[in-house]
Amino acid sequence: MERPSLRAALAGDRPLRVGWSCLPDPLTTETMVRAGFEALLLDLQHGMIDMGAAPAMLAAIRAAGGYALARVPVGEYQSASRLVDWGAEMVVAPMIETVDDARAFASFMKYPPDGLRSYGPARAVQLSGLSAEAYRTSANGSTLAVVMIETRSALANLDAILAVPGIDGVFVGPYDLSIALSPDGEPGLDRPDTIAAMERVVRQTKAAGKVCGAFGANAALVRRYLGLGFTFATLSTDMDLIAGAVKAAIAEVESA
Repeated sequence: MERPSLRAALAGDRPLRVGWSCLPDPLTTETMVRAGFEALLLDLQHGMIDMGAAPAMLAAIRAAGGYALARVPVGEYQSASRLVDWGAEMVVAPMIETVDDARAFASFMKYPPDGLRSYGPARAVQLSGLSAEAYRTSANGSTLAVVMIETRSALANLDAILAVPGIDGVFVGPYDLSIALSPDGEPGLDRPDTIAAMERVVRQTKAAGKVCGAFGANAALVRRYLGLGFTFATLSTDMDLIAGAVKAAIAEVESA
């Protein structure tokens, strides 16, 4: 059976279970998908993953049946082209603040006439199971360019950013957004202004007919963000999940 595209899966009856990977190890990513994550995002911004580790990790996610997502470092839009050539189905670009930022990012994600992505997706074609021509003609619609909304400027320009051709949705970094909104630079995920800003992002993004995601550091935050109407919310990180599992196992042994 042909696997639905990531775009179709995100439009399904329930939110996808999406994880977050910081560790540069394909076996870890494969294990996370086989354990239950339906999609996994590789963090090349703050994680330990680099462009050398990414190809094998993207392939491991796809081989395990998951959807492969990635986040590029700030301003490295050219890296997006390499990631989608290697099989990423969504690329997230951080700290997008202006229409020009969004246009530059989209240009590396989409083939002409929608962008300037150079053609050479040999690995992506292999992982997709499609013919080269079928991949080429479907890639602009199935490979998602998602911008992060994390600053006051991004909020002010949100409608214009959403209107940029080739931008498929937004992703909120709640910590950075709360810091940007704070007069003293302190994070505050529970502050009314943070929650109101996230609600605004959902309203405007859904009005534009695009996907909206958010980073959830724990299950409670994932439930909160899904309750606000986000299309998806990523759950924790591989590092935190491993540390939490170790602590729980030790506590269980020592409490017996």
